[in-house]
Amino acid sequence: MLKELKAVSVYIVCGYTDMRRSIDGLAAIVQQNFGLEPCSGSLFLFCGRRRDRLKALLWEGDGFLLLYKRLDNGAFQWPRNGSEAKRLTSEQYIWLMQGLSIEQPRAIKHTEKHRDII
Repeated sequence: MLKELKAVSVYIVCGYTDMRRSIDGLAAIVQQNFGLEPCSGSLFLFCGRRRDRLKALLWEGDGFLLLYKRLDNGAFQWPRNGSEAKRLTSEQYIWLMQGLSIEQPRAIKHTEKHRDII
């Protein structure tokens, strides 16, 4: 999902979202609850209680794009630690779409210490 779309950044809205909400309702959550600008070109991801459905909201310059994905089997590993919007790295986004947790304990961490060696 969303492999070809270009977004400024990707945010995951943690916790439960009412999946009956439409574009205006989701944009209001982004703006009122988190103080983020829904028209910034960022991709905002929302998930309901069942964790098998995902909505994505993206401003494309001339209007909003609302995408909906429902899994046949399985569930997204969605953070339920309250009402926050987390900015995801591209790796974390890929992990999430593959059914993995965005917090991978064994992922290699890049450090700034040895970057000038190569």
